Amino acid sequence: MDPRLLVIGLDCAAGELIFERTDWRLPTLRGLMARGSYGRLQSVMPAITIPAWACMVTGKDPGELGIYGFRNRTDHTYSGLALTTSLSVKEPAVWDHLSRAGKKVITVGVPPSFPPKPVNGIQVGCFLTPSAQSDYTYPSSAREEIAQLLHGCEYLTDCTNFRTDDKDDLLRQIYDMTERRFTILNDWIEKKPWDFFMFVEIGTDRLHHGFWKFFDPKHRGYEPGNRFEGAIQKYYEDLDVMLGQLLEKVDQTCTNIYVVSDHGAKRMDGGVAIAQWLIQEGYLAVKSYPDRLTPLNKLEIDWANTSVWAEGGYYSRVFLNIAGREPQGTIAPSEVEQFVAELSQKIRAIPRPDGSPMATQIFRPEDIYRTVRGVAPDLMVYFDDLLWRAVGTVGYDGIYTFENDTGPDDANHAQKGIFIEALAGDAGRGMIEDWDILDMPPRFLRAAGLAAAQYAG
Repeated sequence: MDPRLLVIGLDCAAGELIFERTDWRLPTLRGLMARGSYGRLQSVMPAITIPAWACMVTGKDPGELGIYGFRNRTDHTYSGLALTTSLSVKEPAVWDHLSRAGKKVITVGVPPSFPPKPVNGIQVGCFLTPSAQSDYTYPSSAREEIAQLLHGCEYLTDCTNFRTDDKDDLLRQIYDMTERRFTILNDWIEKKPWDFFMFVEIGTDRLHHGFWKFFDPKHRGYEPGNRFEGAIQKYYEDLDVMLGQLLEKVDQTCTNIYVVSDHGAKRMDGGVAIAQWLIQEGYLAVKSYPDRLTPLNKLEIDWANTSVWAEGGYYSRVFLNIAGREPQGTIAPSEVEQFVAELSQKIRAIPRPDGSPMATQIFRPEDIYRTVRGVAPDLMVYFDDLLWRAVGTVGYDGIYTFENDTGPDDANHAQKGIFIEALAGDAGRGMIEDWDILDMPPRFLRAAGLAAAQYAG
């Protein structure tokens, strides 16, 4: 009998929570760990949901995919931005190789998978899905099956807003979303034909961003004894129960199982207002400075006197205004290298508010990717090893903020996620050395019974 492969994706799942919180009741996950091997999974740069999942299932880095985040420049103008969708991914994913080999596949919520693409089986869209009224499944008939299985309840691909002060409502949304997804998973994993079944639960990510300060004593917003102190632990334990019920429906004597995350999580200490810093340093010119907090894209920028601009996010994307490349470029191509060296030195020198140094990292796409497609940022900045996020809004009193400009958010991403490998008939090896996210496709394909000669790369 050919092996089957089940890939359980837990967006943002952190090794510190699954591997180190031994007092948490996680018998399903720990049972898989005991059966096989586990460890940290090195994510790509940037370590964010998009492009990390796409990299995991294609084996291509962000430069090869030409995807550097949720939004990407489409050209070298100042306004050409487009949202990433499944159509942005031009490389074949694991399920494409398997479909071509005649294997039956089911994928649920693996970003980016809206709009869904044809597969030899079923594909259900991810959190990018606009609503349950959109055509978010392939084939379209699967949407009607989901509606019947949920008995009139709407299928939820994401929370309506995970950056909210209404934590009771957020927690309700996370549970509703996860429970409804598992209703579908439990039915299909038992009743549908499949050789490869992969799903991503994004509830873990939304939970971390919404509740990290409530349980982490090192977080600046932590208050001992708060009523949400156990929310993250309880969700992980409840999720573990759901995973256990799902695995009861799987013949584990012939099913290989992986549990993976696209990146990890860590507390967020604050934000560095990178656009405002660029203005203060004379790199970015605006025709009028705002009298209230204003996103950079809402300001009138004096491009003829601007050399650099930047976007905020969990990391910062920095763009140079290069003569002959951008419409009103100001940096001569012959001066780019010296300019980048000076700018990088200044950004690295930005201290924490108390004056102590940040462990800031700056990456150039051409140095970290095998090739660079599309319009990449000129620099990518991790402030203080991702303990600080980048803020693109302008109008603060200084360059530091302890309130996120896009809504309450307690956590940033960590560079390393997790993997658990439980192969049928394998002996437990315990914790092993780190793996790389780009090496996962061959592992998945072998575990699904596809010989190397049957797929490329």
